[in-house]
Amino acid sequence: MGKLRDTLEQRQVFIYFTVVAVAVLVALLVPGAERLAWLVNPALAFMLFVTFLQVPVIELGKAMTQLRFLASLLLTNFIAMPLLVAVLLTLLPDEPLLHLGVLLVLLCPCIDYVVTFSQLGRADARLLLAATPALLIVQILLLPVYLHLFLGERAAEYVQPGPFLHAFVWLIAVPLAAAALVQWWSTRNESGARVSDALGLLPVPATALVLLVVVASVVPQMGSAVNAALHAAPVYLLYAIFAPLLGWGLTRLFRLETAAGRAVAFSAGTRNSLVILPLALAVPGAIPVLPAVIVTQTLVELVAELIYIRVMPRLGRK
Repeated sequence: MGKLRDTLEQRQVFIYFTVVAVAVLVALLVPGAERLAWLVNPALAFMLFVTFLQVPVIELGKAMTQLRFLASLLLTNFIAMPLLVAVLLTLLPDEPLLHLGVLLVLLCPCIDYVVTFSQLGRADARLLLAATPALLIVQILLLPVYLHLFLGERAAEYVQPGPFLHAFVWLIAVPLAAAALVQWWSTRNESGARVSDALGLLPVPATALVLLVVVASVVPQMGSAVNAALHAAPVYLLYAIFAPLLGWGLTRLFRLETAAGRAVAFSAGTRNSLVILPLALAVPGAIPVLPAVIVTQTLVELVAELIYIRVMPRLGRK
């Protein structure tokens, strides 16, 4: 199983791009593909469950003791990145839904495939993986605050507490608790260990499933939102360039080890678009602008990851 898992992780970029291409074809050729949207939340919950399953409970405590890494990670994602986003936002036309979509996706650090991409880029993936629950909880708590700071009173029109509470329960608490139960079971008998090992093969396929469902259900709804996506794409490109550089620079101030610094840089450059999508879909009048703007970021980011995994290993070399 270990060999199969390694193969999946090493070929994940090819897998993701293939799945996106298939999803676009499904969206264009299969009538009613947008009805797949009901699968987004269940697919996300399963993806996060198998992601959290890779984090031994003991590692969560260990991550909390890595204070310099955690401080650097949180400062980068929740102070430096919002400041960068504030600058980039000035490049967009004054369209509230467009601003909201860009804010939703760029203010939230990734907690799923960033781990395997960082591993390919010779970062400390285990340390980043152990910090993913903290990243997810903090972003859910801070996102309403940042949206209010950026959008003012308009934020209350778009963001209601109900969807955020729903996301916390079903995308954080339940998958994390289920993963903890499976881990406990795996330490008690061989059946549990075999189930845990089998589930360990699924992070990449689960992420591919989410990409398939999201892209196939969103593309048919883009329509008039193409212009919004085209406005957002250059902003995402600039973000992909400057975010990891800022993240890496902050890690030098904290004097992190090279591999840990690369992990922070990966985290800075990789956003949580797939997990944020259900929140976006809950916004009144979200379709088609918000899904189009968010999926555009995913596509730009996947291309950026191809570059990151080749450039990041050079960081810190003498």
